[in-house]
Amino acid sequence: MDDQLPIIYLSLLLVLLAGAGFAVVRQVFKTRKIESTLSRLEQKLKQERGTVQEYYELGSIYTDKKMFSQAVVLFQKALKGADAEQENLAPVYNALGFAYFAQEQYDIAIRQYKEALKQDPSYVTALNNLGNVYERKKLAAQALEVYEEALKYNPTNSIAKRRAESLRKRIATPA
Repeated sequence: MDDQLPIIYLSLLLVLLAGAGFAVVRQVFKTRKIESTLSRLEQKLKQERGTVQEYYELGSIYTDKKMFSQAVVLFQKALKGADAEQENLAPVYNALGFAYFAQEQYDIAIRQYKEALKQDPSYVTALNNLGNVYERKKLAAQALEVYEEALKYNPTNSIAKRRAESLRKRIATPA
């Protein structure tokens, strides 16, 4: 048994290295795909007017890169170029709200989340985000109401469940 111990350790090390190598290669391909999409969209939108989807996609990439002020401009362009009756703009309003939230412009974020909910009242992500911004503004009652609304549409929503429980406890036992 003692003579097989180094072989077991070496095998284990090779499995760990193979797993780490796979993760690194996968991340490289993912990053390359995002960067090529970023480059393609930036080039296209410099030369011509884009679609709502293109502005939204580029704005989302900027949001992921934490370039929120640039993302706001792109989301606004997406909304300006949209045919409101033809397209569901709730994700664009939600993303715009998130970009404002990340810049701590909470009142503008609330306005955008509410606009997203006008477009799609059952948009649970916008409800979660609206609840979050209400919490940040220390408006616990409004936040709880919004999380409970989210749970009506999606009873298994873990974020809304957790936050609503926390807020109920906080509201029940005032500090």
